[in-house]
Amino acid sequence: MTGAGGTGHAGGFLLVALLLVALNLRAPLTSLPPVVGQVSDALDLTPAQAGLLTSVPVLCFALFTPLASVLVARMGPERAVLVAVAGLFAGQLIRSAVPSLPVALIGTAVLGAGITVGNVAVPVVIARDFLRRSAAVTGAYSAMMNVGSALATTLTVPLALVWGWQWALAGWAALAVVAFVLWSAAIRPVGAADETPALGAADETPTVGAADAHRPAVAPAVGARHEGRPQLGRPVAVLVALLCVAFAGQSSAYYAVTAWLPQILHSQLGVDVAAAGGLAAPFQLTAVLGSLGAPFALGRRVPMRAVALVFVALWIALPAGMLIAPGAAVVWVALAGVAQGGNFTVIFTLIAQRSPSVAAARRASAIIQTVGYLFAALAPTVLGAVRTASGGWTVPLLGVVGVLAVMGVTMAVATRPPRTPGPRRA
Repeated sequence: MTGAGGTGHAGGFLLVALLLVALNLRAPLTSLPPVVGQVSDALDLTPAQAGLLTSVPVLCFALFTPLASVLVARMGPERAVLVAVAGLFAGQLIRSAVPSLPVALIGTAVLGAGITVGNVAVPVVIARDFLRRSAAVTGAYSAMMNVGSALATTLTVPLALVWGWQWALAGWAALAVVAFVLWSAAIRPVGAADETPALGAADETPTVGAADAHRPAVAPAVGARHEGRPQLGRPVAVLVALLCVAFAGQSSAYYAVTAWLPQILHSQLGVDVAAAGGLAAPFQLTAVLGSLGAPFALGRRVPMRAVALVFVALWIALPAGMLIAPGAAVVWVALAGVAQGGNFTVIFTLIAQRSPSVAAARRASAIIQTVGYLFAALAPTVLGAVRTASGGWTVPLLGVVGVLAVMGVTMAVATRPPRTPGPRRA
């Protein structure tokens, strides 16, 4: 197979396999919270210990991303994805195998490491094999992660009622088996260098995302870095610094809101915990609309800056709306869900389109994810501590507004159309 993401059946098969891998990258995280009460009772956990089980994977994202980047460079993204899916399979089985906290923590760390490798490897595959469709493929990748998250959130409790929490959690490992088999069949022969220029095959037909106004900036950068070992050039380094801040805001807000939204709704609306959980569900479900809406807009030549700022405004609608008009909570939750899926897509589309090579895309993705997930791992604890110290949700929600505002400023700068060289003077 000549470019794994090239035209024809080979590229289509690879895309299907990639999306099935994406389906596995969040389901193990969201399958635990719905049954965490049963797990706590079975393992005799304190609330802090139960919280540790849910926060360890995000901490793994921050700690293991540099190692995952090295692994992807050494093994190639194809084999790295296989390692990621194998880690997901093993981690989910270990987490559920023996009813003890140490074993559960080991399994959680293993699946967290597997997801980390996938987080780094999949964007590299997109940057190398689907660059001319990077917005569309990144959107589909993000959408499938949210679909997996929603499925696990919705179905784990019914499965636990029938088979018990251990089988309900372990059962999601079956998805990893299917992804492993399909990815093994789809990947191209290993051996292509990591330094392959990010443009991909020259004869690939442009599709959604290729019309983005920022797309021409990639070509000169690739030519400039074609010889020797590519590094993060100055324009890319500035972009990476901006996206580190933006992704830190995106991830921190996402994990903090995911952890505390039911409690916020319970407090602000006075509904019971079960009803609050139902009201929080659109935050995950509507993310699919944002993930697919971003490449749709970019493919119709809507400026990336405009797309990004719309998502920032929708994101801010949740914390601001809960302070100003909590009665419309379901609207604010749904809008923020669209925003978190779309903003994730915009950030990683920028990485794919503006990196001068596949190696540069891998390094940039690793740096951005390391910084972002480090903040994300701390965010739920910090938000809870602020809530305890302030005695209510007003100050924490204002803090989320501030974080998202900073994210918005950095996204506005990062999505500026790149400068193109003017005509030379005689």
